[in-house]
Amino acid sequence: MAKKITVALEDDLDGGPAEETVRFGAGGRQDEIDLNKKNARAFRTQLAPFAAHARKAGREQRGPRTSASRPLSGDIAAVAKGARSRRS
Repeated sequence: MAKKITVALEDDLDGGPAEETVRFGAGGRQDEIDLNKKNARAFRTQLAPFAAHARKAGREQRGPRTSASRPLSGDIAAVAKGARSRRS
């Protein structure tokens, strides 16, 4: 006996039929929403100004992206301390 399974997407905004699942991320979350063509176009139009100024995410960053935030060890710490005291 053969089985046929049909999946029908429902637009998460208006409850009608949806054509696609849109995936997006913000605030450390990854989400998806099922939308029809009109709502998907509206979603992308609203997001476009932000996406135009965004950079592609790489690995997760922990803390600020500055070299000063990294702890120095051993001889490197001594050299840095000496350099700071000479500037004063």
